[in-house]
Amino acid sequence: MKEVKIIQLMITLFVGVVIWIFPAPDGVKIEAWHLFAIFVSTILGIILKAAPMGTMCMIAIAITAFSQVLAPGEAGKSISLALKGFGDKVIWLIGISFFIARGFIKTGLGNRIAFLFIKVFGKSSLGLAYGLGFADLVLAPAVPSNTARGGGIIYPIMKSMAIGFGSDPDKPETHRKLGSFLTLSSYNMNLIASSMFLTGTASNPMCQKFAHDFGIDITWMSWAKAAIVPGLLSFIIIPILLYKIYPPELKKTGDAPQMASQKLKEMGAISRNEWLMLSTFVILLTLWMTGDLFSIDATTTAFIGLVILLLSSVLTWEDIKSEKGAWDTIIWFSVLVMMASSLNELGFIDWFGTIVKSKIGGLSWQVGFPIIIVVYFFSHYLFASATAHVAAMYAALLGVGISIGVPPLLMAYMLGFIGSIYGTITHYGHGPAPVFFGGGFVDLKSWWINGFITGVVMLLIFLIVGWVWLGVIGYF
Repeated sequence: MKEVKIIQLMITLFVGVVIWIFPAPDGVKIEAWHLFAIFVSTILGIILKAAPMGTMCMIAIAITAFSQVLAPGEAGKSISLALKGFGDKVIWLIGISFFIARGFIKTGLGNRIAFLFIKVFGKSSLGLAYGLGFADLVLAPAVPSNTARGGGIIYPIMKSMAIGFGSDPDKPETHRKLGSFLTLSSYNMNLIASSMFLTGTASNPMCQKFAHDFGIDITWMSWAKAAIVPGLLSFIIIPILLYKIYPPELKKTGDAPQMASQKLKEMGAISRNEWLMLSTFVILLTLWMTGDLFSIDATTTAFIGLVILLLSSVLTWEDIKSEKGAWDTIIWFSVLVMMASSLNELGFIDWFGTIVKSKIGGLSWQVGFPIIIVVYFFSHYLFASATAHVAAMYAALLGVGISIGVPPLLMAYMLGFIGSIYGTITHYGHGPAPVFFGGGFVDLKSWWINGFITGVVMLLIFLIVGWVWLGVIGYF
């Protein structure tokens, strides 16, 4: 295994060196070309899993600073520029939201919300799928780690329900009874919920940052407004579609509400900390929705929520220090954002857009736009990380779209939405995928076949309905 890692790392470094020593194309600054070499090798290393994502990003910072590609001849300034991503407010929005998500898990409020929805909707297999989906949707605005939301809250409850109705992960003949259907439905609902809110998944604020670099302003409320119609339509259609193409053998789950009631009874009355967590959740949503009126941005709101949780002792400083996923995300997001933003500042994205425009210059934007979206969607087969995919292609494709005349807001939002839903096509396509696939209820072939079908349907919903909706609300 160690030998494989060494080979993967050598391949990663080799690709970076080859690009570095290759002459920069006409119109590209040498600094931009060298940074591009570092960026490509970093993304490749993440894809190949040559080293942990944080390690790859630390290597990238060291090489960027040492080579002085961002500030030739100024060593001190070079390291400052290499670290500039750590001061970006978008990065801290992501990190703080992870801490807030810990509050839902620690207090048990996330589980309580899920059991309440199951109690209401769980009388049938399809109703149970919607109940789990609604719980995910309610939690999505304040739990930006869809891995924590799906894998830490929804999946354990879904698995217990499946086992309770006779689906045993160790007995393949029982998987289709209920477990297989609930697995794919819950995973897809998680991706849909992720697409609907700026804080629905960690890569969405990264899209916001890249769009801002192009002069496109995206707020929490404007994202939610843009996503609500295609998102809700997908939310309604996908469980029904899976119910038809990959149906559970068990249609009625009349005992599920009783099972949920029993779990709620075991949890007891809502605790003080749950009430405080719920109150903080309401404050966060209110400020995110009305922040523009009071000039309070999303990051400031997240800080306010975190302070409330700390002062009320719902979270402790030990909880914050021990939230490894948040600190890990802050580090590698900062580096990827720094490199992608710097490529844009150095003119590389404009150059790339001009090259692509010259190749498809004869196409109208109405034709070029769906081509770009489809390419972005299906290129996700090559990525094991949604974040790496967004970092690698979002800014570049946004620049290409704008260069051929696609309305900037339409391009920015649609690429943002696709950054969540393309995760459905593989068992490694998004953070929660390995958790749900690892449950053992769905075999690889079924996951890829059904993922392709649900992926195409969601792509068409967002591309067609979303396109029309964005026009209706005046975004272009």
